[in-house]
Formats: sequence, structure tokens, C-alpha cells
Amino acid sequence: MADTPLSNKHYFKADAGNFEKFKQSVDRSTNLSDYPLASAVEQNAVVYDSETVQTACQSTEQKKALMAEWISVWTDGPGVLMISQALDHAAIDGANQIFEKIINDQKEKGGGSGDHFAKAGANDRIWNALEKHAKADPQNYTAYYANETIALASEAWLGTGYQITAQVNRVNPGSPAQSAHRDYHLGFMAREKIIEYPLHVHMLSPALTLQGAIAHCDMPLESGPTLYLPYSQNFPEGYVAFNRQEYQQYFNEHRSQLALKKGDAVFFNPALMHAAGENKTDDTYRLANLLQVSSAFGRAMEAIDYFGIIESIYPVLTERKNDDKIANTQLLNVVSASTDGYPFPSNLDTDLPADGIAPKTQKQFVLDALSNNDDLNTLQQTLLALKVRKASS
Repeated sequence: MADTPLSNKHYFKADAGNFEKFKQSVDRSTNLSDYPLASAVEQNAVVYDSETVQTACQSTEQKKALMAEWISVWTDGPGVLMISQALDHAAIDGANQIFEKIINDQKEKGGGSGDHFAKAGANDRIWNALEKHAKADPQNYTAYYANETIALASEAWLGTGYQITAQVNRVNPGSPAQSAHRDYHLGFMAREKIIEYPLHVHMLSPALTLQGAIAHCDMPLESGPTLYLPYSQNFPEGYVAFNRQEYQQYFNEHRSQLALKKGDAVFFNPALMHAAGENKTDDTYRLANLLQVSSAFGRAMEAIDYFGIIESIYPVLTERKNDDKIANTQLLNVVSASTDGYPFPSNLDTDLPADGIAPKTQKQFVLDALSNNDDLNTLQQTLLALKVRKASS
């Protein structure tokens, strides 16, 4: 079917994105005067002092003023801000000891090798660091997440019902840079999947998460702290376009990079084009706690036992498929209505990304079983194994 004016209005094509318009949209400078509570502008990013956060938390009016300013940074501003000395060094030092032990234990067991936008095994990852941290040392965990900066940034972008997840990343000496990308949700999909989502979802996706990073050591530029392209979060076609060569090259030539000190925190819009930099040092193990804070609104109203539904309908689906009594499109419709079609949340220690970005979904396993003519028992074992892999360990 040919494209229509309405389909062109509401869906992006795989080649969407005018490169000249993109360059014009990011060719901007950040003015400190636009952010009265900030202390500086560095590399086009807005910088705040931790004392400003402490002062703001003393009254509702001051708190709302600071949060509003941060919202402006993340929306129509450069998209990235830094708070100097946001976390107490004692809490970080205690957490570092915990993270070091977890990383060493993972290596002994042969786990923790999956990664996003980087070669598996190049860095040391701790998936679900939030839970592992809490269980390993509840005292240190409490001191760490009592922090007002983390709470204020999360509330500013997502409101009070936010949910924190954390993934520790240690970028070892010699580790190459990531490819430049946008982040979760749409940023974790292949282009052919991204264009299936209408334009308004592309606009909505950045409002569902906030990206944060806490520096757990000093991060000089040569150690490769995160690279950013300020103002790129407002390019509508970014999820579709940013992995193309011309955009990647532009990023490499014009990106910003903030050297960080232990205790500094960076928060940015997940639609901002960014990438972890190359660690060119011989002795700096660049350790950061990466925060992925989620909106409370991305949840269904009811709890559904998809496994039970699948057990009930799978014999019917296989019978109708084998007897040619159901079209492939109809089969897909039923499976889509009856399965979990999204891979997250998951246990990324055990449910590793199938293509370097996202694990395989329950929906895809069911479709594969139908394609392979698997019996119900085989599918049950497959889905039980998936359930085990996805469970927090």
C-alpha cells in the first residue's frame, strides 16, 4: 500500500532525518544567564554546585525553582547538566568496595559480560546494581541513596512516583568508545522496529526515563568520560537517524566531554546523542554508577498471567495453523494480545541481549515455537527457562 499524507505525518521512514536541519538545530551555544541558579557552563553543559541543591531542598518554593530550571535544561536547553560533588565520598568509597567484590565474583563465575553499544566483555558491568548493592551492604546503600541530588533530579523529570535502576560500568584501560546513540526505550531497538512506532511515541519516549551517572573516581578526559552532543535531544528523527554514518561522523567532530571528579553527578535527557568515550589511559579504571530512572506511568493496569494464557491457547493455535484455518496475520494478532511483547525489565546477568541491545521477548519465543511446530511441553520448558533467566538472582 502506498504511503498517504497521514501515514507520512504520523510515521517516520527508515531514511528520515534531514542532515542539514540537524546540524542547524545543534549549532547553538548555552548562555549562563538563562540558568540563574547555575554556577557555570562547560562544554555547552550547565554546571551546578551541590550547595545549590542543599539550599533548594530547604523550601518547597526553592526546590520547585531548581527543578524547573533543570527541566528547561533537559527539554529546550543543552540536554545535559552536571552537579559538582553531588555525592559524599565516604558513601562512594564504601560502594566501590562492594562493586569491586561483585565484579570479582562475577569474573570467577564467568558472568557479567553483556553490554550495550559496546563489545561484550570490553568493560566490567554490574547489572541490577541497585538490588545487589542493597543486599550486600544495606548501611552503605542507605547512605548512598539518601542523597538529595539523585532524588531531586529524578523528581524533576519524572515526578514523585519514579523507580530507580542502576548499572555499574567500569571502563578499563584501553577500552574503545561506544557508538553514539540515544537511550532507553526506543534507543534500544533496531531501526526496523523503531519505525513501527508512531511519531508521538518518539516524542514521548524521552519523558519516560532520566539518565544519570555518578562518578566513582576521578575521570580525566583521557579516561573517556561520556561524550555528548548538546541540543541533539530535540531532533525529532534522532532515533531513526543517529546511527547513520553522517550523524556518527558529526558527533565525533563536534561532541562535548566533561572531565569529572569523584562525587560529581551528570543527568541528561535520554534522547541526547551520547556515548562512553575511549579510555586512553594505562591505569585509570573509570568507574561510574549509571542510573536509569523510570516513570511510574509505564505500567499496565492489571497483572496478567501470560504464561497461563499461552498454555491455554497454544494447542488451539497450533491446530488452526497446521490446518490452515488461521492466517499468519491473525496468528500474530492473537500472539500479540496474549504474550509479553517487551523484553524489559529483565535480569541482564542471565538474560543477555540477543543482538547487543535487547533480550528476546516472550512473544518471539511463542512465534518461534509456532514456526518450528514445537509441542506445548517444549514451549512450556522454553518459557519456564525464560522466566528463570528474567528473575532477579
